[in-house]
Formats: sequence, C-alpha cells, structure tokens
Amino acid sequence: MVDKVLTANRLTDGVAVWLNAGGEWVTSLQGALIARHAEAVTALEEIGKKSYAENKVVDVAVIEVQETNGVLWPLRLRERIRAQGPTMEYAAGYKPADPEFIAV
Repeated sequence: MVDKVLTANRLTDGVAVWLNAGGEWVTSLQGALIARHAEAVTALEEIGKKSYAENKVVDVAVIEVQETNGVLWPLRLRERIRAQGPTMEYAAGYKPADPEFIAV
C-alpha cells in the first residue's frame, strides 16, 4: 500500500493544511501523520469528515505520498503545488514553489 496523508484547506483563509499526529491541522506537509495501512486511512477519512462538519476545513482528501530520505513527496503534481506554494509570484508573503520539489 502507498503511504497516505490527510489534507484540506483551512476554512478561515483557504490555506492548504495537513493533519498531524496530534490531531491538529498544520501548514507543512512534513508535519503530517502518515497512514501506512487501510485502517489508518479509514481513521483519517473519519477525522476529515468530522473536521469538515465542524467547519474547520473544506476540500478534505486523503492523498498519496512517498517518503524519500525523510522528506514527504506527494505523488500528484497538484498536491506538490499545494504543499510547496504557488508556481509564480502572486501576493506579498508568498514565494514561488521550489521547482525541484514540484518536478515530476
């Protein structure tokens, strides 16, 4: 089975977030809780549904990742961009994504 993490967008500002081992939504993929078996994925899905129902997050999804040299890498380009940031300058305080991180 491929490793998976739970991601969403914070309802208050739309920022991409990931669920950590403490049950908190964090802004760094590297802090995400990794599900390595089906039961863990099911638990993540239930937590995601609850957080959505409590209006904490939207666009909740379990995504596939791989861990390489201690770094989590989303398998899909969309998720790499969400994890790293935009692909171009667009607003103060947001720098473009690292091209090596989002390279497919």
